[in-house]
Amino acid sequence: MTTKRVLIIDDEESIQTVVQFGIQMAAGWHVLTAGSGSQGIQTAQTEQPDVILLDVMMPEMDGIATFKRLQSHPQTEQIPVIFLTAKAQTSEKRQFNDLGVSGVITKPFNSLDLPDQIVKILHWQQQ
Repeated sequence: MTTKRVLIIDDEESIQTVVQFGIQMAAGWHVLTAGSGSQGIQTAQTEQPDVILLDVMMPEMDGIATFKRLQSHPQTEQIPVIFLTAKAQTSEKRQFNDLGVSGVITKPFNSLDLPDQIVKILHWQQQ
């Protein structure tokens, strides 16, 4: 199995750093980062990651708008997207799932557990 490539789109650099460190330490996957929805879309189109971790609440273009743009583009429509959100309400999670996201991970989270959560959500085979 090849090394997974994960794109984290989050406007908070501290979240990007924690996620990148946790995923690289726990799974050895390659992590790409983007600080905005538009930057994330561009990175997804050029880098074709295996999964995108997308923050819901971002300035300018929020996670929902970013997700819709990713879904509308042929280069990125097949890339699984998992929302990262502090909104833990069941109704909000249902709304996100109704949009077609692959899953929702609630903040705060343990960054070392992220690879296991991603594998479980996407039904990837463990290495």
